[in-house]
Amino acid sequence: MSRPVRIGVLSTASIGKRFVIPAIQELPELFSFAGIAGRNIDKTKAFAETLGENIAYYGNYDDLIDAQKVDALYIPLPNAMHYEWVKKALENGIHVLVEKSLACSVSEAEELVDLAESKHLALIENFQFRFHPQTQFILDTLKKGVIGDIRSVKSYFGFPPFQEDDNIRYQQTLGGGALLDAGAYPLKMSQLLLGFDLQVCSAVLNTQPEREVDIWGGAFLKQNNGAAFSQISFGFDHFYQCSLEIWGSQGKLTAERIFTAPPGFEAEIKIETSKGTELHKISAANHFKNMLAHFYRLITKGEGLEIEYLHNRTQARLIDELRNTSHEQ
Repeated sequence: MSRPVRIGVLSTASIGKRFVIPAIQELPELFSFAGIAGRNIDKTKAFAETLGENIAYYGNYDDLIDAQKVDALYIPLPNAMHYEWVKKALENGIHVLVEKSLACSVSEAEELVDLAESKHLALIENFQFRFHPQTQFILDTLKKGVIGDIRSVKSYFGFPPFQEDDNIRYQQTLGGGALLDAGAYPLKMSQLLLGFDLQVCSAVLNTQPEREVDIWGGAFLKQNNGAAFSQISFGFDHFYQCSLEIWGSQGKLTAERIFTAPPGFEAEIKIETSKGTELHKISAANHFKNMLAHFYRLITKGEGLEIEYLHNRTQARLIDELRNTSHEQ
């Protein structure tokens, strides 16, 4: 495919407007923006007009799921709607970038991955932090053995309560809850650092009486073929934390804003060893653009699809294990 990939967006969700759509529009050599679809034509039209001139808009999701119009779709719908619309897109031969989490159950996720694999289509969850230079710096540092062998990983992602009581993250019918939202991040980080062969040994999920979904929780994960382990914490009612600590046999590495470094933010990574403490400044970057560039390569070259399928399967499995292992409060 030599021409830019035609990409459309299902939903007028704010995350698309704030981050992903601007990144798409800043990569004209890779993508052409084919339009946006919503369930309210007037609202979708107004949304489209904020994105620029002559942006195509549709009042029905089905109207945009057409291989004659798009090669790929970005789907930032509520979690409970992912399965239906990702499946429809894949069935129509359309590559999919979907907000995390891919699905609300491991069976749904497995079905979607099987479908994508059978059609040789890209299916990727939007964990943009995977493509930030600070993540690559960390992986390179570990590979060089700077802090020795990994002994343990600690990762936290939590933030204050949402102001709106009707926020989709508080609604069970829409696939809300802290695990599928905030908890998905440190789970993904655990895989990047310790590999895919992990199991959830113990977990806790807490639900407040006035809410119908889990609000905060944590888990302990261990390598099946190794001794290293990961401790994760996440939630919606926390003092803000977005951090990573890796304790090795010869040192320790810590990082802040590991999941949500905004464009223009200069990340800092601290490495402590017997030689002293080093602070490493990481150049600012737009990890949404980097993620989209990766999506483009998956679509146009077809290389790396298998590892993305493995990412999706493992993430869904670990979410399922955490939920089933948890002692709910």
